[in-house]
Amino acid sequence: MSATNLTTQGWPTEDETADLPSVLAALEDDACRTILEATSEEALTATELSDQCDIPSSTAYRKVEKLTEAGLVEEKVRINTSGKHATEYCTVIDDIVVTVADGGVELEITRADTESTVGSMPSIAGD
Repeated sequence: MSATNLTTQGWPTEDETADLPSVLAALEDDACRTILEATSEEALTATELSDQCDIPSSTAYRKVEKLTEAGLVEEKVRINTSGKHATEYCTVIDDIVVTVADGGVELEITRADTESTVGSMPSIAGD
């Protein structure tokens, strides 16, 4: 691979931290892909991901960290009425296109709509 290129569309990130190797590593991982699917419909905590994706809790935490570092998932705070707050995760991408041509790899990421992810009000859950 002599050339790599990362293009993002949609809302800009604070500092384009997603890089080609970390995104491709996350996409290659079965558990990461399962988490991306699960969090595309609703924000879920690591415990909920563990249950829904049928993976150990420790794996869920490692995978959401990997996805967060790749810029594919975002952490949010779920406020519980009991005062205990939980971290929940949601997918922040709509589309990823990987193109291999001319001796290089190009990755194009289309970010999700800002109104449905970033800047939205925290979730509030009762106990």
